[in-house]
This record gives sequence, structure tokens and C-alpha cells, in this order.
Amino acid sequence: MAHSTIKSLEKHLPDGLVVNRAWLLDRGFKRPLVDYYLRSGALVSVARGAYRRPGPPLKWEHIVYSLQELGYDIHVGGRSALELQGFAHYLSMQGVKLIELYGVDKLPGWVSQLEAPYQFILCKPRLFDEPTPEAVTTKPFGHWDWLLRYATPELALLELVAEIKQDADFERVDKLFDSAVSLRPQLIMDLLKACKSVKAKRLFLWFADRHRFAWFEHLEVDAVDLGSGKRVIVKGGSFNKRYQITVPRALASERADGFEQPFL
Repeated sequence: MAHSTIKSLEKHLPDGLVVNRAWLLDRGFKRPLVDYYLRSGALVSVARGAYRRPGPPLKWEHIVYSLQELGYDIHVGGRSALELQGFAHYLSMQGVKLIELYGVDKLPGWVSQLEAPYQFILCKPRLFDEPTPEAVTTKPFGHWDWLLRYATPELALLELVAEIKQDADFERVDKLFDSAVSLRPQLIMDLLKACKSVKAKRLFLWFADRHRFAWFEHLEVDAVDLGSGKRVIVKGGSFNKRYQITVPRALASERADGFEQPFL
């Protein structure tokens, strides 16, 4: 009996997947049976209310896929998504790895209780009423080929500029734009037209204009609603007349279109 019930658990719960009691109950594992699994060691608790089968240490990818499997509408975004796609090798920091997740769902409490060399940051920029489907793609992970949802470079950069608050943020994002050689102008236009954040749209276009990759020439900037009025992104910065924003003076440059001037 015990052998058959453990075989049933192994059949339904893959190695590395973290689930809660509700997930187990939905698959026919009643509370007494789950308690038996925990007593016998067939299930182990990774944090309060979260369980897995015994196995090697969990990678952050296991946690992200587990959250997706549990129904959380999230994706790996921002700098973490760019790292997955080779943009940010030189920005990785020693110590605890920070994984940026984007979505509107609040993460379960057990995620912050994990004892692991990584931590998750939930970002809720609310950039869109309806997301652009092509802006989120998937990447297979592990021997199960679990599909992790993550932002394309176009979306990840837009997510990052939406979070800019100070000079140091500008410098980090500017380094990432150095690698943005092959972005897709049509996807960028779809994102900019759907984006609700005037700040994010103006900043994205300012960085794109600053780097002047070939794809920038294919953008229909006049078709993007950039709102009205000036936006002070950083105090004491230089004012960009084209995009009506302040930017750090260290990144300001003289351009033929009357680019930056001191903002008083």
C-alpha cells in the first residue's frame, strides 16, 4: 500500500516542482495522505506551506516554474530577462542572486522564506491594460524541458526604464542598451503604442535615440502618444527638449536637434 501511494506521488509530482496542499488536493491527495508523505520523507517542506519530493538543491528556475504551475501570472523580466539572453554578463553581482519577476499577482509567503542563494523581487509596473503576447516568450529548463516565461529584450528594456528613479539607474540601463543591437522595431512599436506609462515611453525613446542603432530609424516616433508637459526624472539634470524629460548631465550630449540644456 505504502509503495503504491509513493509511486502515485512520484507519477504526479516531478522532481524539483514545489507545490502547496491545494495543488495536491486537486490531484486527489487528501490531507491524511499528504501528512503520511511528510512523515515518511516522501515529501519534504521547503518552507511553510510549500512541499517537494526529496532531491538536490532547488535552482531559482525550479521556483519560477513552480509558481507558474501554481497559477501565478508572472514572468522573468527586467535585468534578469536580459541576463538570460546574454545582455548583462558584466552586471552580475557576487553574493545573493536577485531575480526580477513581473506580474500583478502577490507571491506566496513561502517564496521569501526559502533558504537559497537567490532572492525574488516582484515588480508591478502596470505598463499595459492588455499585454502584447509576442513580448513574452519561453525558455526550456531542466530535463523536463519546463517552459519558463520571460520578457523579450524589447519588453525587458521597457520594464527597466519604467523603474528609473536616479542617476545610477540611468547608467545601468545605458550599459544594457549598448547590447541592444538587434531589437525588432515592429515589436517595439506595438509595445510603445500599448504602454500606459508616459515616463517609460519617453525614456525608452531617449535611450534608443542616444544609441542610434539601425532599428531606431524604423520607429514611427510620431505615432507614439508621449503625453504633454515636462517630466522631471532626475533633479538637477539636463532637459531634453525632444522628449521633454530631465536626464543626468553626465549622459547629456549636444545634438543637432537641440538635445540637452541645463534644467533649472
